[in-house]
Amino acid sequence: MAENQVGMFRLLIASRNPDKIAEIRELLAGLEVELLSLLDFPEFPATVEDQPTLRGNAAKKALEAARHTKLICLADDTGLFIHALDGQPGVLAARFAGEHCSYKDNRDKALLLLKGVPDRRAEFRTCAVLAAPDGVVTFREGVMPGRISAEELGANGFGYDSIFIPDPGDRTYAQMTDAEKNSLSHRAMALEAMLPVLHELMETK
Repeated sequence: MAENQVGMFRLLIASRNPDKIAEIRELLAGLEVELLSLLDFPEFPATVEDQPTLRGNAAKKALEAARHTKLICLADDTGLFIHALDGQPGVLAARFAGEHCSYKDNRDKALLLLKGVPDRRAEFRTCAVLAAPDGVVTFREGVMPGRISAEELGANGFGYDSIFIPDPGDRTYAQMTDAEKNSLSHRAMALEAMLPVLHELMETK
């Protein structure tokens, strides 16, 4: 595990997804914190994400990690809600095409189900939760409306980025630079709203 940087506030990102960790690190780059992730705790078992809501899954991830590590933990759960698919994949966005599927498997399934469908409206929702070992501190949400493209566009990003076009605009997340995406994304909104709470925690620790 990473050694503690003396006197610095420690925050654990409750994730092992390298893409998500990198994005959150970038979004929190201005904070004077030592950022860890569950990659630093290989013995910690993966949280079973079996809750029916984004908030429920995010809270479960944050609480389990906080109790195990005794650190303040930040977790998020993100879903893609496609109107013409009655909100699918929703909270199952990461495993839309089945357990152990790839990002591309998920994108391919979404595009196949929407083939010939004129209504391409969708929205990304992120719920971020901050937890201490003794319970949830707070949660914040971010929502980005948009639409699903007819094909994959762009090579940046991860997940559904190459088929999601945020409103207003005509480019997918994957056609944007990291800085452009991080200035407007659903996850950026949720973490921006969380910053005042993090600053308050840092001042009291």
